Amino acid sequence: MRQSNPLQHVLDSGLVAIIRAASSEQLVSVARALYEGGIDVIEVTLTVPNALEIIAAVRRELGENVLLGAGSVLDAETARAAMLAGAEFIVSPVVREDVIRLCKRYGKLVMPGAFTPTEILTAWEAGADIVKVFPADVGGPAYLKAVAAPLPQVRLMPTGGVNLDTLRAFWAAGACALGLGSALVEQQAVRDGDMDHIRNLAGRYVALLREVRGGGRE
Repeated sequence: MRQSNPLQHVLDSGLVAIIRAASSEQLVSVARALYEGGIDVIEVTLTVPNALEIIAAVRRELGENVLLGAGSVLDAETARAAMLAGAEFIVSPVVREDVIRLCKRYGKLVMPGAFTPTEILTAWEAGADIVKVFPADVGGPAYLKAVAAPLPQVRLMPTGGVNLDTLRAFWAAGACALGLGSALVEQQAVRDGDMDHIRNLAGRYVALLREVRGGGRE
């Protein structure tokens, strides 16, 4: 059962699973596989066909067991539609202050995407709960560490380039949580309907983060 505080839920979980696919088929099953693997913060990107229907279906299927969000949100109108479909947090690839304001108005968690220090601080000062550092694979953990040093007050979630090989380094660099896209929700597994693979992979990420957290920050 998820916590009543969405921000704390994300921080405690540490992992945000991002569902992005060319087809909406089987995505509810993907969400269930992620949950069964131990990841209960799930983002459905609005680039997925019929994304709002998928969000509503996942909400019906998993209910309060997961914290469900919408990603790739580019404007306030879309953010509101996602909320009405059942999204409890909103993620954007860019800094859109109208989206942040709307989320604040309705008490929803908001995670805008930013890359440069100026964008990151702009998002934070506009009211972001967490700033998604995207695309994090461009600069890697070293870039995240460099940005986090002068901005220790900002909660940063690298997205892009986070995988089983880099998770430890991104966490040590100062991540408050980690966005997991295709390295977790592998497109071939989605196409094949291989929910066991997705479930098992989710479990590996959960176990690795637990191990990393047990060792503390470097």
